[in-house]
Amino acid sequence: MLVPPINFSLVVGELYRSGHPIPLNHEFLETLNLKTIIYIGDRSDEENKEYWEWAERQGIRHITAKMASVKEPFMMNDPQVISQCIEHLVRKENYPVLVHSNKGKHRVGVLAGVFRYQLLGWSLSATYDEYMRFAKGKAESDFVFIETFEPDFVLEMRQVPGWLRQSLIEQRKLSSLKRGLLQN
Repeated sequence: MLVPPINFSLVVGELYRSGHPIPLNHEFLETLNLKTIIYIGDRSDEENKEYWEWAERQGIRHITAKMASVKEPFMMNDPQVISQCIEHLVRKENYPVLVHSNKGKHRVGVLAGVFRYQLLGWSLSATYDEYMRFAKGKAESDFVFIETFEPDFVLEMRQVPGWLRQSLIEQRKLSSLKRGLLQN
């Protein structure tokens, strides 16, 4: 029987999100033919040793993006870590990709939210609804982060997956149209 990881979901295309997989989930993950796994969290590579060994046996590249859980009310997510993750997500050679945190709620929710809002052109309300479906609370500072996040890297369009390139082109057209309407 194939068992997906906790909070597993398709984000878009061949981009998936989840909580931390356990051995019971490996057979399911193998069906995705993953090329890359990005872990956003605070577990050490030593704690993930067996998991990373499994990934290597499958030929899956694994990336650890160290980011503490934002538990305090005035703590914010780390924009550098989110930017680094997005840099991997905008490169077609990394796909299919699984991004996960420990429970697949807040850290992955922020990354998925930034990706959807900033790159795919989702509305804030749709982005928040999707975030809340997984997070179930602790959302205010994460919402502010998603809305105000500014990536600190340059997109190379020839490296971007086709489905994302199309979304970016449509957003650019829409943005130009909005500017034109505002100028008139």
